[in-house]
Amino acid sequence: MLANFLIGLREGLEAALVVSILIAYLVKTGRADRIRDVWLGIVAAIALSVGFGAILTFTSSEMSFEAQEAFGGLMSIIAVGLVTWMIFWMRRTARFLKRELEGKMAAALELGPLALMTIAFVSVAREGIETSLFIWSTTQATTGTQPFLGAVLGLSTAAVLGYLLYRSAVQINLARFFKYTGIGLVVVAAGVLAYGLHDLQEAGWLPGLGSTVFDVSEQVPLSSWYGTLLKGAFNWNPAPTHIELTAWAAYLVTAMTAFLWPARTVASRPAASSLRA
Repeated sequence: MLANFLIGLREGLEAALVVSILIAYLVKTGRADRIRDVWLGIVAAIALSVGFGAILTFTSSEMSFEAQEAFGGLMSIIAVGLVTWMIFWMRRTARFLKRELEGKMAAALELGPLALMTIAFVSVAREGIETSLFIWSTTQATTGTQPFLGAVLGLSTAAVLGYLLYRSAVQINLARFFKYTGIGLVVVAAGVLAYGLHDLQEAGWLPGLGSTVFDVSEQVPLSSWYGTLLKGAFNWNPAPTHIELTAWAAYLVTAMTAFLWPARTVASRPAASSLRA
């Protein structure tokens, strides 16, 4: 629930910021009559994201055990790749996102409604597909409704924050928000990567399934509240294989170091730490 709340909040707020920028630009330029085109693109993107998640769920349910493990492992690795790309992309472009989107909107207004719909669709669908895939990957290690509830709460919170930002009711230091949520997502992604590799070992695609580094199942049982918390938030495995632990540590150290490494500043482009409609 915690991991999916973080994913829903982070991805949802990114999408909400994009929507806020698009709509605010139309209002400021006196083209509020074209907001309907933006919403049509947003609705289509949401439908695509939900459909993508449903396809993942129904496709995997019809497979044999080995095929399910292989499919889940591959999707988990792809999800880690996408969310890692998203984290670093936002770190690099967040300061210039508003300027870039407004430039695209100005061009789209000249081209017509379909261009506006396409910009809104592509901007939101990218976040939606990443969210669907990553949430699906994290829920493979858990049961019950808590993962789904966490994602819904995260997305709902993001929608409310996006609206309040649009209305200038709250001010959030977006640079700090994306930094700390990025740190959390790197930790979550490391666990998803380890779990995905374990799935591939279960499917027989990778060796070393019975070669564990340690086993603390008795000290940290998954049936305990703290074991459940560790499993749900970080895909904790009390008996990790050598491949799992090596991949987890390598990804965590490499990605976290790169993410926290001071970014080069560009003097000609002032940083924007909050959304101003």
